[in-house]
Amino acid sequence: MRTNQYANFPKDFLWGGAIAASQADGAYTVDGKQPNSSDVQPYLKGLSNEEIQFLEKQGMTVAMVKEGLADTTHFYPKRHGIDFYHTYESDLELLAEMGLKAFRTSIDWSRVFPNGDENTPNEAALAHYEKMIDKIRAVGMEPIITMLHYEMPINLTLTYGGWTNKAVISLFERYGKCLLDRLGHKVKYWIVINQINMIQIEPWLSLGICKDQYENMAQAEYQGVHNQLVAVAKVRAYAKTLDAELQMGTMVADGTVYPYSCRPDDVVLAMQHNRMQYFFTDVQFRGEYPKFAWNYFKENQISLEVTEDELQLLRENTMDYLAISYYFSQMVDATKNTNKADAITPNPYLEANPWGWEIDPQGLYNSLSQYWDRYQKPILIAENGFGMYDKIEAGKIQDDYRTSYLGDHIEQVGRAIYDGAEIIAYCAWGPIDIVSCSSQQMSKRYGFIYVDIDDEGNGTRKRLKKESFNWYKSVIESDGAQL
Repeated sequence: MRTNQYANFPKDFLWGGAIAASQADGAYTVDGKQPNSSDVQPYLKGLSNEEIQFLEKQGMTVAMVKEGLADTTHFYPKRHGIDFYHTYESDLELLAEMGLKAFRTSIDWSRVFPNGDENTPNEAALAHYEKMIDKIRAVGMEPIITMLHYEMPINLTLTYGGWTNKAVISLFERYGKCLLDRLGHKVKYWIVINQINMIQIEPWLSLGICKDQYENMAQAEYQGVHNQLVAVAKVRAYAKTLDAELQMGTMVADGTVYPYSCRPDDVVLAMQHNRMQYFFTDVQFRGEYPKFAWNYFKENQISLEVTEDELQLLRENTMDYLAISYYFSQMVDATKNTNKADAITPNPYLEANPWGWEIDPQGLYNSLSQYWDRYQKPILIAENGFGMYDKIEAGKIQDDYRTSYLGDHIEQVGRAIYDGAEIIAYCAWGPIDIVSCSSQQMSKRYGFIYVDIDDEGNGTRKRLKKESFNWYKSVIESDGAQL
């Protein structure tokens, strides 16, 4: 380990870890659960990482969704996860041994309201999640709960057309109120919707819309996120009637970019690209749509259905804190890219992991600083981690590559705090191995704890501490002073 030159973490800093129900819970047919958006994503054996990621970005058609529901040929990893639904007690005890002060996970909408449009919730699901949260608290962790992390009931896609349909706003509001009524006295920190800005990168998981359901997909995407913004504001408004101290956060995946060069065209494109990433949080912290966003919609033939009542709701219900996920930085070249979110260029100065995710610790410092300067709102790092193939050798997993990555990034978090940013938590993604969101692979591992399951669901399910387990334990014990 080494000394952190930016060991500026407050004594009440929440050192934690984060997972998602959609990637960990499993128990696909247990307690009345119905399929959600993550449950129809198969593992496609034999494809390269590049091919897997290409297919992920293509989204889903209605036929693909229906085929996935009926398919008995392929393996669907997220239906099984690591069986956290049944093993959460022992897994949480193992994580507590590492010293975690916070644990972020999500509640599966397709358990609580299995089809999304029921009038009454599923009591079995609520009872389960209440017991899970009680366990999180019992082992000394602060629960950070996400209401929606890619677990949208499939029925809301097939019957309603996903988030683009305004009817989904009230359905989600019912769900959010249900969670707050049942669990609001046990959970202080809520993230309403995971990575609300990922609509152009993964519209299927983000919005539950199929690419053949709408003629103008760009309009469908931005209408869908507008409806999400309204739903989040409604849930936030209700939370404050229950308890003004409840902390309601919004979350984005950091999508800001560097210019490829100091060439003015590159600098301006990077600025425009970043503006349309800040647009989501501008609405949720400043309470209104920025003019550049309306210009973008007009220039791209996007016409949103927005009411004055909705705009007033957004003005009156800005969020309490910002949660971000950060894994890599991005760059744009005006000769090759546009200001669309996924139009980026590889950075020649950075190394990448096997999935092409470029490693840039200073990019985290840059992003945290920019968000703080723009909003002056508390920041919670909801995800930061290093996916890699791990090998068991002589009964051990030596994952120095993971501790190196995390140590370098934690140092930059301290640097941002040193410069004045109020950062309240750091949640390493995922502290125990789970199924990869983007690739459906179990072999793309992030954890401090190895779970013996392969990409096709084979294995003993046994848990094994990696070398990084004790490393993160020491980081927490030293409040980030030792990396």
